[in-house]
Amino acid sequence: MNYLGMIGPWQIIIISFVFLGIIPTIIALIDILKNKFEGNNKIVWVIVVVFFNLIGAILYFTIGRKQKIN
Repeated sequence: MNYLGMIGPWQIIIISFVFLGIIPTIIALIDILKNKFEGNNKIVWVIVVVFFNLIGAILYFTIGRKQKIN
């Protein structure tokens, strides 16, 4: 049998974890870039989210959203 073109269960799990890490990061970056922050907070949050991906996005959603200027 030829298994080269088939995707196994482990590959599906790995791909789903990658997408679960990328989606919150993209949403956080869009939210950061759309809103205004005081001083250099916008740059700091972009750097945190880009370098720490999923953890940075979680930190932004828990801490950073409170720092936006309404």
